[in-house]
Amino acid sequence: MDPRKLLRRQAASQYLFDVYGLSRSPSTLAKLAVIGMGPAFRRIGRIPFYAPTDLDEWVTAALSAPMRSSSETPSATHHGAAHV
Repeated sequence: MDPRKLLRRQAASQYLFDVYGLSRSPSTLAKLAVIGMGPAFRRIGRIPFYAPTDLDEWVTAALSAPMRSSSETPSATHHGAAHV
């Protein structure tokens, strides 16, 4: 982890959208942090910071295997897959 690359929630939300097209608001990231279903984060005092590598791992863990039909059942490996 490169400490020069830590992102606040707003920037983490934007990163997820810019890199993956995944819309998760800062308030959603906050809620996911409360219930333990979001990406890993660190704190300085009360302020949460996200490393891009942790955001990448969270998205990657939630992705299903490739599918050819929408009727296939996705098999995501992450317990929070439904929330990503």
